[in-house]
Amino acid sequence: MNIELGRISAEEYRNLPESGLVVVLDNIRSAHNVGSAFRTADAFKADKVWLCGICAVPPSAEIHKSALGAEDSVPWEHAGDTLEAVAALKAAGYTVAAVEQTVRSVKLDAFRPEPDGRYALVFGNEVEGVRQDVVDAADLTLEIPQRGTKHSLNVSVAVGVVLWHFFCHSLPCHSDNH
Repeated sequence: MNIELGRISAEEYRNLPESGLVVVLDNIRSAHNVGSAFRTADAFKADKVWLCGICAVPPSAEIHKSALGAEDSVPWEHAGDTLEAVAALKAAGYTVAAVEQTVRSVKLDAFRPEPDGRYALVFGNEVEGVRQDVVDAADLTLEIPQRGTKHSLNVSVAVGVVLWHFFCHSLPCHSDNH
């Protein structure tokens, strides 16, 4: 039970101070991946999830199956096009970082977020990645270093890796309050 683990309620989550992190999903076709992104966003206290383009939106049984209710704790918004979300986030003062492999991408392990920075992290479609026009509109690209034969991770795994990195550079990675 959450109460036995000292977990907070969805209402308490929504009342926590903002983390300065927003997750942007660029045409994620799998509702299970969307649900996993919600669950990870909840775990690392993202302020919002933007669902762009063809992304499934709550309420959805498939999203709920992976999110386990995190779609109710993490605020979300849908944008018909990812560029619309990127423009709104830039206007609100966010640094937009596309998580993608490019010739100019910064390796995640070498990137240190600004202590009081606000970041919108854009994750791309399972096959195509982040759209090129979205990459072009981003302030920077971040790349997860990899050593294996594959050159990509499942998008839900990438969300976890990147949010963990930001979490560790904004708060201690360990905590007495779970």
